[in-house]
Amino acid sequence: MPMLPIDRPALMGIVNVTPDSFSEQGLNFRVEDAIASGLRMLAEGADILDVGGESTRPGADPVSIEEELRRVIPVIEAFAAHGATVSIDTRKSAVAKQAVSVGAQIVNDVTAFEDPEMASVCAEAGCHVCLMHIQGSPQTMQANPTYEDVVAEVLAFLESRIERAKNAGIAPERIWIDPGIGFGKTPMHNLQLLHNLSKFVDTGYPVLLGVSRKSSIGAFAGGVPVDQRLPGTLAAQVLAQAAGVRIVRAHDVKEARQAIDVAAAILRPSSFSMRPA
Repeated sequence: MPMLPIDRPALMGIVNVTPDSFSEQGLNFRVEDAIASGLRMLAEGADILDVGGESTRPGADPVSIEEELRRVIPVIEAFAAHGATVSIDTRKSAVAKQAVSVGAQIVNDVTAFEDPEMASVCAEAGCHVCLMHIQGSPQTMQANPTYEDVVAEVLAFLESRIERAKNAGIAPERIWIDPGIGFGKTPMHNLQLLHNLSKFVDTGYPVLLGVSRKSSIGAFAGGVPVDQRLPGTLAAQVLAQAAGVRIVRAHDVKEARQAIDVAAAILRPSSFSMRPA
């Protein structure tokens, strides 16, 4: 099972096997391209590969179980054959069940068990789970996201889903949480969540953060387009690392790994040791 580093966040590389991802625009849609991308991420320092076959960008159309399986299963099998730690990014229990049977060790569910069978599937598999907050669905989440207190409400949601996971038989040490930046939130909601990451860290459950190239990064930087958001992404990831986030989800693995390593050396100088350049 995945072991998280103690001196830095684990780096999760994003492998979207979709034709309509907001960031890659289908670059990894072919199975062979997705496999090559993931293996490159491993060489660049990824600790985990997060494989998704259904886009969850705002307004994305749902994908059938059969199509999602067709996209992700051969990719997961290839990564598992290389000894990689693999996460399946899905909200469907049928996809999760098949994915863990061929080598996925983590189920990254953006709906935090909205599928009524998902918790039992994960419990039976003995895998790790990441429970993410979303308001609405990918089709509706950005229509008019509204909160009275976004930090308190997201925390309460995640705490309720943690209880659901434990009640299903999932061990607490196998549960991660994700505040869901960009999933049913305005830029100001996201800013409040990022400013208060320590409150999520204080739950004691490892926090996963996904901010890579997201629209809020562009908004914070004055409206820059998706292909110019790497500097802002790295800034947010390093600040999250300093706040205690344990897993960082990234498109740009090489750059994110360098930023993580430098931040780790500065934050924990006693654990730093020189390595050959």
